[in-house]
Amino acid sequence: MTTSTIRVLGIDPGLTRCGIGVVDVGRSRRASLVHVGVVRTPVDAPVGERLAAVAAGIREVVAAYAPDAVAVERVFAQHNSHSVMGTAQASGVALLVAAEAGLPAQTHTPSEVKAAVTGYGSADKKQVQSMIARILRLDAPPQPADAADALAIALCHAWRRDAAVARIGGGLTPAQRAWAEAERVART
Repeated sequence: MTTSTIRVLGIDPGLTRCGIGVVDVGRSRRASLVHVGVVRTPVDAPVGERLAAVAAGIREVVAAYAPDAVAVERVFAQHNSHSVMGTAQASGVALLVAAEAGLPAQTHTPSEVKAAVTGYGSADKKQVQSMIARILRLDAPPQPADAADALAIALCHAWRRDAAVARIGGGLTPAQRAWAEAERVART
């Protein structure tokens, strides 16, 4: 990985299935798949054990792939309060693991993610999955949908970050770049 490439860990938080995807994205916005998977927990296990399993799964990926940043889908209100509670708890665990690892973390709304990868903030799951396969040059969309969603979150973060850097006049000063590189190397 070069310094012009960012490695992003995307997390689609969930208590039963937590999607995890890691991508490398270059300045040209070309992306490549590094890792994709899902952390699963049994629905009949105590919540504390399930959250610990999610944290362990995320920690394993952080240790194995040394991302530069973490992106988590922002929890939004759903009709099922039990479902949103588990999602919010898994999201908190993901943000905690990122902080423990000294990684910058940011949340993105589902509509931001959909707009970033499909151009349409109300795209459906199949459209997102299809675009992820196309963007990452995969033979088929990652399954289950949580895995594809995690990759979409990672891509959204990398592309939004690149756009922000471009808007501020090309990014960092040489001293800021050296500092950021030193921090990145210290994390790996």
